[in-house]
Amino acid sequence: MGSRVSREDFEWVYTDQPHADRRREILAKYPEIKSLMKPDSNLKWIIILMVLTQLVAFYLVRDLDWKWVMFWAYAFGSCVNHSMTLAIHEIAHNFTFGHHKTLWNRWFGMFANLPIGIPYSISFKRYHMDHHRYLGADGIDVDIPTDFEGWFFCTTFRKFMWVILQPLFYAFRPLFINPKPVSYLEIINTISQITFDIIVYYVFGIKSLVYMLAASLLGLGLHPISGHFIAEHYMFLKGHETYSYYGPLNLLTFNVGYHNEHHDFPNVPGKNLPLNCTITDVNGIPKIKRSSPDLQLPDSSKIKEVKESYICDALEDLKFFFKKRKDILRLINEDLHYLYTFGNTLYNLLLVFVLDW
Repeated sequence: MGSRVSREDFEWVYTDQPHADRRREILAKYPEIKSLMKPDSNLKWIIILMVLTQLVAFYLVRDLDWKWVMFWAYAFGSCVNHSMTLAIHEIAHNFTFGHHKTLWNRWFGMFANLPIGIPYSISFKRYHMDHHRYLGADGIDVDIPTDFEGWFFCTTFRKFMWVILQPLFYAFRPLFINPKPVSYLEIINTISQITFDIIVYYVFGIKSLVYMLAASLLGLGLHPISGHFIAEHYMFLKGHETYSYYGPLNLLTFNVGYHNEHHDFPNVPGKNLPLNCTITDVNGIPKIKRSSPDLQLPDSSKIKEVKESYICDALEDLKFFFKKRKDILRLINEDLHYLYTFGNTLYNLLLVFVLDW
């Protein structure tokens, strides 16, 4: 648990991100992809149903023992709230009402934000657009850990604590890396959220309020669904900074696992990203596919070539990968894989313990 990682610095590159060039190349060859760039007509109804589901949950947990409040916060509420953060991600791209009704999307994002308990929607929109334009850029992209995080969380135990506290780092990192002036929409988002939290407290009680906040903190920390935070942009293969996941958790995350596809075409809603793969499935560029159920982290037995897809830059990359398979797999951070395997085991033990209790 106290072993240190072999790397002592980030991987620095001085070339532009590949997604913009790849977008132009693919659109030139497959202009029909533009037909997928339209709002998701079902998204608003799904989000409304999710909000109503959490309101019902607030009512149901109000008189439970504390151990059951925390159990349901982790086993159920965390899944709903984590999924809601990814619904807000969809809203940030204006997939609810379209780009011509930008302000409608911002108001609806505040509505979706309510069961999360922490004002989040408007600020996320502002920083997430930077993430797409300046992917991995030092001092701009706040999805990238700080130098302090990379230096201090360098052992297995410290990484374990970092994963648990990940929602706090995600929330406060922008204040240190790339602070922005507070907008009037952020003020409205904060006031509406605090008002909602107070209403939850007075209508349902303290247990419902704790359930709501715990569901968000637990669901964004040491939780199986949270594996996508690490899986999306942490370097597992040298030279590749974005990865896709095609497993069943996409059903809960609005297809955020299709992450290369999302960065290539950020105007395509999550619902249409699998269709995007179908259209581009004949371009002859290989893909390294990860569909491991092991919390979305790479598994050497699951890494394989998927014919005629488009994530890697050239066929030579895949040939090199299989030729040097053992050497490249050593680049995978075994500590992170261990931590998420441990987290999955802890989750199962918790279920057994509480049900037996």
